[in-house]
Amino acid sequence: MTLCSEKDVQMEKCLPGFSHINRYWDKQNETISAKILPGQFYVTKENEAIVTVLGSCISACIRDPQAGIGGMNHFMLPADNSGNGTKISESARYGNFAMEMLINEILKNGGKKENLEVKVFGGGKILRNMTDVGERNIEFAVTYIKTEGLNLLSSDVGSPHPRKVYYFPDSGRVRIKKLRKLHNETVIDREKDYMKDLIKKPVTSDIELF
Repeated sequence: MTLCSEKDVQMEKCLPGFSHINRYWDKQNETISAKILPGQFYVTKENEAIVTVLGSCISACIRDPQAGIGGMNHFMLPADNSGNGTKISESARYGNFAMEMLINEILKNGGKKENLEVKVFGGGKILRNMTDVGERNIEFAVTYIKTEGLNLLSSDVGSPHPRKVYYFPDSGRVRIKKLRKLHNETVIDREKDYMKDLIKKPVTSDIELF
């Protein structure tokens, strides 16, 4: 008979719909970590971490401490390369979709909107020739949180450096590492590819917060 370790059991615990997310044993934090990429989000009831690397993108870390559930998303508003001066309101559906998907998943699993705590990170100026992308992402996130009446506890946004963010929904703790020296263009290339996908695949959503 094969005995399962506590780590193996914890690895198996995942809410429905998130089996595609890369989860691994993080030796440094001694916990399971779920790594999300641009366009993804993850929600958990377990004592685990959610990690991502942000350049111009934004991550909202949201939890209901009373229900013991929380999650993180990773999103970007599409850049305006048309020269027509696209306003945030015209592209906000991308950010709205990312925020609504995360919040509704938390609410669906027992959270309550009035209990939600929000922390926001990212929006750096790392994409050359698209210096307003991070700023537009920050503006959207702040406006969305205010409009929805959510409780913004803290934020770390802007700056020219990418960030590696660890979020622990169980406690609300966040660890941030500023990546001041990039040994490769991985973050920049990943966000450029994500930007291209946003242009090719417009997002529409009829989701409403409940």
